[in-house]
Amino acid sequence: MRLVRLGEPPSEVSADIRAALATWGGGNAVQGGLGLLGVQPPDCPPVDAIVVLPRGVLVVVGVDLPDPAVRLEAPLDDRWAIDGWPLTRQDGVVNPAAEALQASAAVAARLQAMRAEPLPVSTVIAVGPYVAQVMQPSADLHRGVRVLHPSSTTLLAAARELATCDRPCPADAALQVVAALGVDPATVGDPLAEGFPDAAASPLATASTMLIPRVPAKPTAPYPTAPPASHPVPPVPPTPPAPPARRGNPRRLAFLAVAVIALLLLAGVVVAVSSAHGADGSAPVPVRAVVGGTTFTRQDLARDPDCAAHAYGDLRVWLGQHPCTEMRRALYGTTAANRSVSVAVSVVDFADAGTAQAFQQAADATGAGGISDLVREGRRPRDAAASFDNAAYASEREATEVRLALAVWTEGGSRPDDATLRQLATQALQLPAPS
Repeated sequence: MRLVRLGEPPSEVSADIRAALATWGGGNAVQGGLGLLGVQPPDCPPVDAIVVLPRGVLVVVGVDLPDPAVRLEAPLDDRWAIDGWPLTRQDGVVNPAAEALQASAAVAARLQAMRAEPLPVSTVIAVGPYVAQVMQPSADLHRGVRVLHPSSTTLLAAARELATCDRPCPADAALQVVAALGVDPATVGDPLAEGFPDAAASPLATASTMLIPRVPAKPTAPYPTAPPASHPVPPVPPTPPAPPARRGNPRRLAFLAVAVIALLLLAGVVVAVSSAHGADGSAPVPVRAVVGGTTFTRQDLARDPDCAAHAYGDLRVWLGQHPCTEMRRALYGTTAANRSVSVAVSVVDFADAGTAQAFQQAADATGAGGISDLVREGRRPRDAAASFDNAAYASEREATEVRLALAVWTEGGSRPDDATLRQLATQALQLPAPS
């Protein structure tokens, strides 16, 4: 990563942020990217750092605590607490997350207004002078926000969890992002050396295409009143003689057209039936299912053998140490109180019931992370919510299988304690397992 210092740091913890990023070194051996320190984009408040990575942008905002802490409880929508005591600062701020989220939102709006590369913008709230343990609610982690004491390992983990765009940002687009942030692109050097791919060598640029040549239309002429005498066309070596042209029979053509239409209809039925099955030929998953009088409509599904690759936070580490046998995830849509609801269901299988029980306990722990829903990974159906921030959560276990469910209002804000959403999340645990 190439670091560029652009202005005075707005917080004292900026020194720790700069030191942590500097340990990654230049190039892309660790993470790559461009670190803009002390930057203030136009129409945005100053932030401690904006890290432009090949697969995302991190807005790092420093928060100075009054004293070092062993344990910091840092919810995004409630008062912070240090070692069990409510946070008190001289400026009167009891929840510094609000200012950090506003700064991050301003940066995201700036990039969108300048039509820069559409990379996901995430927020990192760096706290200091020192915090041994930071506790975040699981719902806050789903919002793409991390509260941490900046070190080489914690920032690296946040970068790898949050910067997960499907397609890496090309080098020329990275320079456009830098320019949109009000920074001279000449100051950041060559992005190719920091892990950004060359646009000319990207898969989209090198993908081969095939043009189907247009067949010239043959001149039409009226049929003769009587068929011409049958005679062979003069042979053109080495092509064998062609049969003589004959006038078509209208009745025969009509029967042929009906037969073709019937075959097309039959093919459509076959495709519709086969599409109801999984890609591996497994049993069909119902598109709609009714649980407790509520109809859930499936919108997307996925099956993965590597659970840790699709988890975040402490749960990612836990799954790396206790691998699952399979994970199935699905997105559903339903309605409640005349409003649309989006539901994410994850089904995780283990080799034995003991490991499954330990996984459920780890997943239910506050601030432990979670399983990434398909929307978080960029697979958002047209009628699904933009994110599962502040989702209501439910889980259950049966033998070696653990189910996790999230429910949010498709439009408008959600709360984890919303009674309607919690009921829907609980009902979703009874949906047929994705396969």
